[in-house]
Amino acid sequence: MDRELHARLDDLQRDPYPVYTRARQTEGLTHLAELDAWLVARDADVREVLRRPEDFSSAMALRPDVLPSPAALAVLGGGFGGRPVVVTADGAQHQQLRAPIVRGLSPARVTAVLPYAAERAAALVDAFVKDGDKGEHGDGHVELMSAYARQLPGEVVGRIVGLDPADVPGVVHGGHRAEELLFRPLAEDEQIAAAEDVVAMQHTLDRYVQERHAQPRQDLCTELIASVTEEGDGDLTLEHRHQLVAHLQNLLIAGHLTTTALIGTTVLHLLRHPQQWELLCAEPERIPAAIEEAARYDTALQGFRRVTTRPVVLAGTELPAGATLFIAFGAANRDERRHARADTFDITRAPGRHLAFGFGVHSCPGSQLAREQLRLTLEELTRRLPGLRLAEDRPVTMRPTMIHRSPYALHLTW
Repeated sequence: MDRELHARLDDLQRDPYPVYTRARQTEGLTHLAELDAWLVARDADVREVLRRPEDFSSAMALRPDVLPSPAALAVLGGGFGGRPVVVTADGAQHQQLRAPIVRGLSPARVTAVLPYAAERAAALVDAFVKDGDKGEHGDGHVELMSAYARQLPGEVVGRIVGLDPADVPGVVHGGHRAEELLFRPLAEDEQIAAAEDVVAMQHTLDRYVQERHAQPRQDLCTELIASVTEEGDGDLTLEHRHQLVAHLQNLLIAGHLTTTALIGTTVLHLLRHPQQWELLCAEPERIPAAIEEAARYDTALQGFRRVTTRPVVLAGTELPAGATLFIAFGAANRDERRHARADTFDITRAPGRHLAFGFGVHSCPGSQLAREQLRLTLEELTRRLPGLRLAEDRPVTMRPTMIHRSPYALHLTW
């Protein structure tokens, strides 16, 4: 991708909503050169694609925006993974890969991890309330993304998977670096450094695979190993290790990056609408509705790619086999046909059926876990810091990504 096109992609990713609006108002589908894909922006059209996985394959769901350099690819060759994962699989393979994750993120499992999640949420808030920088007027200050949002989700999903807390920061860092490597234009030396961080994460996950195979525990890592090795004689082959590291990497990245992004955008929009923040502080029973509205209004996972498996017609547009589409959940969630006053952030609206967590066979199996972490976060912040506000001297810049849309940083005062 040339520099001019990448600059346009950056602009699109930082604020895709004007493009979405034009696409919904245009007859048929709109082709975006920045995404090299047909944009599916209307709620009804997005749902139709998601209902027809046999016609719209997920094989290219995670196609990178940037191809790493040969030197970075050589570094990645020393790691593990590179096998199909639940997000990019179709049909029977998708069902097989998804089943242990659904079991591992069941309502009972989520309920069981909530005391730990609540304890960690409170401890993280404690740390920045007590130790946070003080401004010139004695006000408290925190950069919420680094002090809280990038920590809680990794710790919680790490607990479910069975990671030692000491290994969680490295795994979370590797996930962020994987996203940078595949979706941001980096100089070659930066690509190599990012690839080294990704490989380090993969070797950590491979160590867990080998340890849990030798000594099983009551955790999701052990269950994933059993689901992969049970068809053979129970031995753990090198191919099994590649499969399991790919599976764990995808699960962990999905489990922490998306929730991190959702925490950031939820707090951002509540504080950009002070009256709604004050209402939430006064009436915390509105927190579940606030979570749904924040997820709808500025969706963390803006969308995924799909590829047509045969010639199809969608929204009146004829598409050949092999056509790439970008299924924009974020655009569908602003569709006036589905949500009245769709561009207005309003936590008092009656919750509607949004697409922030997907729909159909690929709907997010971790949606309950994400919602519970948002609930704990808002309960802590509204109760303890009702005077929270955006730092006026630190404007918010959104990260240029369609995968995990969030602020780069979120400076808050109280």
